Amino acid sequence: MESTQITSVGIIVKPNHAEASATASEISAWLAARGIAMIGEPIPADAIKPENELTLDADLIVVLGGDGTMISTARLVGDQDVLVLGVNYGSLGYLTDFRIEEMFPALESIISGQYEIDRREMLTAEHWRGDECLVTGRVLNDVVINKSALARIIDIEVKLNGLFVNTFRADGLIVATPTGSTAYNLSAGGPIIFPSMNAVVLTPICPFTLTNRPIVVPDDARIDLTLENENEGVVLSLDGQTGYTMKAGDKVVIHKSKTTFNLVQPENRNYFDVLRDKLKWGR
Repeated sequence: MESTQITSVGIIVKPNHAEASATASEISAWLAARGIAMIGEPIPADAIKPENELTLDADLIVVLGGDGTMISTARLVGDQDVLVLGVNYGSLGYLTDFRIEEMFPALESIISGQYEIDRREMLTAEHWRGDECLVTGRVLNDVVINKSALARIIDIEVKLNGLFVNTFRADGLIVATPTGSTAYNLSAGGPIIFPSMNAVVLTPICPFTLTNRPIVVPDDARIDLTLENENEGVVLSLDGQTGYTMKAGDKVVIHKSKTTFNLVQPENRNYFDVLRDKLKWGR
């Protein structure tokens, strides 16, 4: 993605957050003073529904909130090749790299063309029941098949580019991007993957066989997950924000998305700053 001349900006705000809404008004006035169009009104992140994805025809999207708001935004932008500036209220997030006091200097830099882009890969997941595709969604973090608290252990067959990998007997399975490696994957014992790596990690959740360990695979591979055994309460989750009930024989097909999620990256800050802060390394 080449340096883009910013002529239009959209704003996504954390729902029911008065300070974020007030900041959105300040940004609108700031943009107007510089002759830059704001696309529509600020959109609350909870207005982004899986069955009715919004589109925002903007050169830049400013996200005011936390990582959850950013994940919702990733679903919003769809296949658009758009810049995203994440502004957090409080401590740094994994995705919202800028503090509120850094926001306007960052906007000045972006408008002048002085910025770096952190391109985060996304995955597309399709939920199939026989010959019918029930749902298609894009994820920034992870695709998860998980059983309910009372359901029995489940069997999930995994194929990679058509080759049989294993049938995991477990409470579930996580397919995570490098971005999502610090989310549910990390809690389940999976590895941290540097964000720019071209990789995907498959992590079983509480596997029945302890030798079933996480597997790191190429991000351009097609991954087929088939729920083998009849069980109640099994759910397909996309980024932990949308869920769909699965039945025995259902298949989830996962492949790399055509476009990336393009985050504006602050100067003089690296990924390990966030890891040290969030994971409390050295404390």
